[in-house]
Amino acid sequence: MPSETRLNTPFATALDLPPGFRVVPLREVGDAFAHAKANAAELGAGTLVFVGRFDLAEFAVVLEPDEPLRTARRAFYAGMAALTDALAAHAPPEKPIVCVWPDSIYVDQGLVGGAQFAWSDGPEDQPPDWLVFGGMIRTVSMSEGEPGVRPLSTAIEEEGFDEASAAELVGSFARHLMVQVDAWQEYGFKEIAKTYLSRLAPEKSVRRDIDDSGDLLVRRADRPDVERRSLIAALAKPSWLDPKTRGPR
Repeated sequence: MPSETRLNTPFATALDLPPGFRVVPLREVGDAFAHAKANAAELGAGTLVFVGRFDLAEFAVVLEPDEPLRTARRAFYAGMAALTDALAAHAPPEKPIVCVWPDSIYVDQGLVGGAQFAWSDGPEDQPPDWLVFGGMIRTVSMSEGEPGVRPLSTAIEEEGFDEASAAELVGSFARHLMVQVDAWQEYGFKEIAKTYLSRLAPEKSVRRDIDDSGDLLVRRADRPDVERRSLIAALAKPSWLDPKTRGPR
């Protein structure tokens, strides 16, 4: 691991993680998702890479599932459910938090961030060596202008999340991820799907399900066919990420 990206300040210790997690802190110039992917085999399950940034809650967590890759990719939804639950726990009452399938997160119709996902190479019918779920939430807007002049984007500070620092949000994510993992183990993936699908914007006369491979199935009352949306294809390029700024659009 590149020593120049490590963070040696008390900011890193502000993370309150549940048992089973260990933190790898990076400086502001670090890239949590890229670092976790490059070092996943060495870091091991439960490692949470955290970037100490003022304007973003940026992190990535390494997972080591015991089921075939084809179905293990559904862990992406567990991560999304945990991240939106963490936001909801810090949100003002009745503040709408919505996912746009599969990876974008909106608060009150403004984009705040989303998630990325990667997995090790290997056969679909064997457990992968690792998975990496990376999340990024804009905590403070660094753009010029007053709140409201950028209607398609926002930051949680602008939406009334006054007490939710990046460290608090990431710690909350880790705790909610454990809840999702426990629910998956006890009740099956249907509980994860239920939580995630409840975050999608409702559409009249539309039923949505997630199949065993993680694809989204869309059924419309006026059409006999089922629309299938590939999770693998959708995750190839994060819809919410600006490659120039390396932050939410």
